[in-house]
Amino acid sequence: MKGTLLVTGGAGYIGSHVLAELIAAGYRPIALDDLSNGSRRAVERVEALTGMRIPFFETDIREPGRVRALFELYRRKGDPVECVVHLAGCKAVAESVADPLKYYQVNVAGTAALLSAMRQCGVRRMVFSSSATVYGAPVALPITEAHPLAPASPYGHGKLAVEQMLRDLCAADREFGAVVLRYFNPIGAHPSGRIGEAPHNVPANLFPYLTQVAVRRRSHLTIFGADYDTPDGTGVRDYLHVMDLARGHVSAVDRALAGPGCLTVNLGTGSGTSVRELVHAFERVTGRRIPCAIAPRRDGDVAAMWADPGRALRELGWRAERTLDDMCADGWRWQRRNPAGYADSGAPAAPSIRPGQRGHARPRAAPPAARRYG
Repeated sequence: MKGTLLVTGGAGYIGSHVLAELIAAGYRPIALDDLSNGSRRAVERVEALTGMRIPFFETDIREPGRVRALFELYRRKGDPVECVVHLAGCKAVAESVADPLKYYQVNVAGTAALLSAMRQCGVRRMVFSSSATVYGAPVALPITEAHPLAPASPYGHGKLAVEQMLRDLCAADREFGAVVLRYFNPIGAHPSGRIGEAPHNVPANLFPYLTQVAVRRRSHLTIFGADYDTPDGTGVRDYLHVMDLARGHVSAVDRALAGPGCLTVNLGTGSGTSVRELVHAFERVTGRRIPCAIAPRRDGDVAAMWADPGRALRELGWRAERTLDDMCADGWRWQRRNPAGYADSGAPAAPSIRPGQRGHARPRAAPPAARRYG
């Protein structure tokens, strides 16, 4: 087995798939999540899929004392955390416009608190979940990492602020290493149909809304804008299978552990798909009709954007392998088998791990008053 890693946001959509791929690659992950948009059952299903028990800590990255206690717990056990895969954060662009302080408090201040805890405990490697939103409206396609950075929302500004924080930290501490991953549009699910995207509220992204229409949880899909300067008038995006994205995190961890410095890479397929093309592909693959309605464009949306993923191939040896049909088939398998997602709004709070427990066995539940670290 390889080293021990901490995955923040490990109970979320991206996080659960990353846990599965890290285990497949031989790493020993620990999951941390406040469950504001994740599910303890997602972690349990990864355990069932992989046959490996995953220590789980329910806490907020803005509580550095508790995060420090976690690092110290594993250091005392002789199994120190070697790298943090940082996925935790708020992620809805529209919500960030309506409530910018929440996004700066959680995504920026929370990351600063996490990095402070890491440095105090001698953890000097991070893989950071950034976003293509840092580019803003494209001035050229495909988008390389050298594209001008002009985010148009507090969500994008926050991601860029954290990127700069990591660059500054790597410059100040020559022993610190970070890999920044700028995601494009991850969709789909684990091919088993056991884990997938399960928003707690009305989906803010296209694909989970589409799959909820397919299981008749929603009456129709609203397409925002059909008059863009694109082949069919609808927006074009770079849709990426979540399993390819998760595998990209494994490559990024390998790179981060290899040495210090800061590397930034795009994760995308390198090609664009319009909203109508995605809907038609989903209908063809699944046999389900998706009723659609056209609405005006949303503020901040752009006509088209897709990645140049060349640096990811050169620096990480990574490229997207799964097709749009794979994304549709796997996403539908998840939603069809789990029409209400994890349906765990009443799930019990996750147990903490106490000093003295060995290895990666499932932690036992502590009394409510004792649910703390250290």
